[in-house]
Amino acid sequence: MIRFRIFPGFFAAAAVLFLLPSLSGCGGESSSSPAAASAVSSSSGDWIARTEFSGRILFQSNMDGDNEIYLLTSKKLERLTDNTWQDGYPAWSPDGRRVAFTANPKGYFQIFIMNADGTGKRPLTDAGADDTEPAWWPDGAGIVFTREEKRRFRTRIALHRVNLADGQTRRLIPEWSKSHGIANVSPDGRLVTFTGKRGFGWDAALFETRSRKVSFLDEGGKSCRGRFSPDGSRLAYVSSRADGKGDIWLAAPDGSGKTRLTARDETYDYFPSWSPDGRFVVFNSSREHGHDDDWRLMIVEVATGSVRLLFDSPGSDVFPSWF
Repeated sequence: MIRFRIFPGFFAAAAVLFLLPSLSGCGGESSSSPAAASAVSSSSGDWIARTEFSGRILFQSNMDGDNEIYLLTSKKLERLTDNTWQDGYPAWSPDGRRVAFTANPKGYFQIFIMNADGTGKRPLTDAGADDTEPAWWPDGAGIVFTREEKRRFRTRIALHRVNLADGQTRRLIPEWSKSHGIANVSPDGRLVTFTGKRGFGWDAALFETRSRKVSFLDEGGKSCRGRFSPDGSRLAYVSSRADGKGDIWLAAPDGSGKTRLTARDETYDYFPSWSPDGRFVVFNSSREHGHDDDWRLMIVEVATGSVRLLFDSPGSDVFPSWF
């Protein structure tokens, strides 16, 4: 059973693979027990995609009882990790040859990398603290991640960057004192989007790497989890401003041109990831917001807003990364 530790506020820092908010807000969710199956299976018993798509999608699922990392194509499903601990939050490297992910074989979470076929697994961090939610720097030389920092009277989360060449780790935004995490880096490396603590709630934010300026993408403490489009011209992010649950929204990096992409009042829609050509966004969806609910992978066409089921296993399928 995965244990969740919830802290006060609109968001929460989880001691596992993601940030978990209050049920009314914008954030993460996971499952520690399988749910009823509703996907199509092949003759070999493997779960397969319900919608044709191009490329490869990584995701985390507990369909075998604990969280493992899977690779989905239109033709097949492969399990890239298989062990007794928790593996999750996979992220493609910029060249598609490696995968960064989070695992806790020592009890606390570390950042790992492996080859695209699941071989060559090795840890990048080992600070004795929970390191989660990796995101690659565009040159492939470093990874930004969220670290849980335990202080005497409180716990804070903050973004760090680790260099692959020497393992050196440092704070990404040392001048930002409030809790923040869940990074994604623009293709040119000039902007980093993250989720930052407000006076009330959390919102998607932007960090300019040259000027060191931080600004918020949205207001009201109801947004999170930004992801840059492949050309860097747009951000997909999550907001609960429309239905109080969560939808995928689009905006320019300066926060202008906000549009609601998934207008689905009956569901919680989270964790967007762009297709390589920028035409689609894969995301997680569920009618409930609990830890043990059946989260499935959906795909939405950006031009039309048309939503289709992509994948649904007997477990909870979350944190997609598309290459």
